[in-house]
Amino acid sequence: MHLEPAAPLPPSPNDQPWWRDLTRYHWFVFAVACLGWLFDTMDQQLFNLARSPAIMSLLGDATPGDPRIARFGSIATAIFIMGWGLGGLLFGILGDRLGRVKTMVLTILLYSLFTGLSALSVGVWDFAIYRFLTGLGVGGEFAVGVALVAEVMPDRARPHALGWLQASSTIGNVTAALSSIVLGQLEETGAVGSAWRAMFLIGVVPALLVLPIMRKLDEPERWKKLKASAGAGQQLGSLRELFGDPRWRRHAIVGMVLGFTGVVGLWGIGFFSFDLIRPIFYKSLKAQGLAEEVIKGRLTYWVGIASVVQNLGGFCGVYFFSWLTHRVGRKPAFAVAFILAPISTAFTFWFLEDFADIFWMLPLMGACQLMLFGGYAIYFPELFPTRLRSTGTSLCYNVGRFAAAIGPLTLGELTSRVFVGFPREPMRYAGVTMCAIFILGLIALPFAPETKGKPLPE
Repeated sequence: MHLEPAAPLPPSPNDQPWWRDLTRYHWFVFAVACLGWLFDTMDQQLFNLARSPAIMSLLGDATPGDPRIARFGSIATAIFIMGWGLGGLLFGILGDRLGRVKTMVLTILLYSLFTGLSALSVGVWDFAIYRFLTGLGVGGEFAVGVALVAEVMPDRARPHALGWLQASSTIGNVTAALSSIVLGQLEETGAVGSAWRAMFLIGVVPALLVLPIMRKLDEPERWKKLKASAGAGQQLGSLRELFGDPRWRRHAIVGMVLGFTGVVGLWGIGFFSFDLIRPIFYKSLKAQGLAEEVIKGRLTYWVGIASVVQNLGGFCGVYFFSWLTHRVGRKPAFAVAFILAPISTAFTFWFLEDFADIFWMLPLMGACQLMLFGGYAIYFPELFPTRLRSTGTSLCYNVGRFAAAIGPLTLGELTSRVFVGFPREPMRYAGVTMCAIFILGLIALPFAPETKGKPLPE
């Protein structure tokens, strides 16, 4: 049984809250899309939090600070991002051709299954393979989720709903962090043997979301009408049309550059803050004379705390972008984010020294970096027509990840080879150096169209 989309409400005066335009069905679509993306990002963040202890365990003879952990962790992350990019391309096209809802179900099942199987890894390479397969599902879910929300929501409510959809990603990250905190405490007491394996098993939970999606969610009316009327000369999700039409080609290229910049900044630098924290905290805990097993649990706990505060800052950053873009437009809001992100990231990597610093430096960096991702959720669906929206959005958000995979690899090389032997931790120098990537986003902005106040293209 499906919940039928209700007739649109009369337009609300502009001084009324945006959510007054929503019907019961609008709220249902919004909730399902938010949960799908929340669980998606939870699975992503479980990997970020469990990466170092997993690599250390699978290597067998490594301790925190061992350069091999950074190297193999970077390789696993790059492979995950490449799977993410490939999944984004394949499922983005499928979302336009098969439908938003059916494709969402496939992506959720895929990322849930292989996140769970990551817990069964016996070596670093099968671990990397599971991450690649997880990435396929992770890459596809975002595009169909934002396309679904963009096409169902009233025009005035659309940017607000998409902003909150992206903000739900930080809730998923915090959920993963809380899991890390609890499991770290259990590992410290000996109640669980390997917290990182248990963390990946938690990633199976999103599969439970599939049932209500299949039973009650319907495809957007925009898509159904287009699917029914598509002629022989017009194929939904056509890469040939996307890159053959000068307008859509320009939008796709600009969007991919913007997406590439943010992905490298977050996945190649920002999320490695957890790996920066581990050796700093390890030295402090070791100096207290604690046993290695106790230290492992404490590290898991404190990295979880760090993730919570970083993503709470990220939530504020996404909300701030939504507020800012509503007032000044998409391009000025992106410009602010591309300036604040490198400043806050370089500051954090260079000056973070002790436990107290995580409670203000990491939220600041999280807010400035995740501002960009709030912009992607709002902006990318506004660049393409319905027949290309999932494909185009996915290209912008995900395909740049093929190139962005060099981010973690570059950070790993800088950390394990270039800056080894420098006076401070090598990752500090590597993180500051890589902040230059954000300049690329500023260079691309003049070529981007302004979409504020305009209806979705058809």
